[in-house]
This record gives sequence, C-alpha cells and structure tokens, in this order.
Amino acid sequence: MDERENPMSDAAASRGDDPGASPTGSPSPERTPATRRAADGHVDLQDAGSMRALAHPLRLRILGLLRLEGPHSVGMLVEATGAASGSISYHLGTLAKHGFVVPAPERERDGRERWWKSAHQITVLHAEDYLGDPERREAAEAMRRTVLESYHRELLDALDAELSLEPEWVAASDSSDGAAHLTVDEMRELTADLDAVHEKWWARGRERRPGTRTVRWITHVFPRSES
Repeated sequence: MDERENPMSDAAASRGDDPGASPTGSPSPERTPATRRAADGHVDLQDAGSMRALAHPLRLRILGLLRLEGPHSVGMLVEATGAASGSISYHLGTLAKHGFVVPAPERERDGRERWWKSAHQITVLHAEDYLGDPERREAAEAMRRTVLESYHRELLDALDAELSLEPEWVAASDSSDGAAHLTVDEMRELTADLDAVHEKWWARGRERRPGTRTVRWITHVFPRSES
C-alpha cells in the first residue's frame, strides 16, 4: 500500500496508487536521515522519527495549511488553528527538524515574525515496506491512525457547515462507498483509476480562481477483513 498525504488538506489525506510510482517518475535515491526526497515535490518517509513527527493532529493541520494556502507567519497559523503561539512554534520546529517545512524569509517584512512554507507537496508512505520492521511499522500505524481520525473530524465539520452553504454546493457534494469481489490486479487497477481522477482535479485546482472554493475528496481502497 502506497499512501500519500494530499496537499489539498488541512489535516493531510491519504491517496493510494501503484507502489513506488509517482506522477512524474520514480522517487530520487537521494536520502536524508528522515526521508527520501523526490524531485517532483514528493517526499517518501523512510524512518520512524519522521512518521512520528506526523502522528500529531496539530502538526498535520499546520503542514496541510502550508501546502494548501502557501507560506504563513506564526501569527497566521495561530489565527487559523486557534493554538497558542508557543505551541505553533514548537510544532513548526519539529516539522522543520524532519524536513517537512522550511523558513520563508522572503516573506518577512520587518524581521519580527518568522514565516514558514512546506518543503514538499505530497508525502508518500509505503506501508508494505515496514511490515517486517516493528519500530517503523508501529510509527507508520500511529501516523495513519492520526490521519484517519482527522478525516472523521473533517467529515463531521463538513456536515455541520452545510447550513452555511448555497444549495447548489450541497447538491454537488457526495458521500458514498462501494465494494466488489476483485483480484489483487483488479484492485491495483481500481486504485490507479481513482488516482488518475485525483491527479486530474488536483492539477486543475492548484490555484484559486473566481467562483472556486476549496473542495476536498477522501478515498480509500483496501481489502476488507474476511473475519
């Protein structure tokens, strides 16, 4: 399973696709202690420490804001999240330590407040690579559980927000699921089909345009337990 954190998320979504693949080619072999970096804006998590760094809901939200909205000052992140400035600074330091965010000094006007930006657009996690490594497997599971919990909160928030939306936006929304009896090759094909849809709309909606709103999608493809 190859899971990606979607850049169009305040809390980082997972996206499946063919293991090891990226939209523009294979990840670069260049490595840091925390990650394997790819030239196309992806970062491939490789160690337990970097996974644990993202196993925190506020850090995921900060990273999602920087990826979706662009560089932020600490004050802007305080306003967006409601967290204390000291907490924001601490979590930014943790994200920076593991290479997920970098300073954005070009945005600083008077030097009184630091600005930060995301270092990558998508985080890739190959869960199948860690099945025989207890430390990395546990760290990856903790991160994935945090992401799934963030989905639950986000979906409930979206339900509450419907009262403030125009009827046409509510009518255009969708919440659905499905199941089918598939071989592993067919499951890979399904995952690839969904990923192609994600890529199409992500590419079209990278920049804000008149009449647009941030639209989220969350999909999962997984084999159901037979027990």
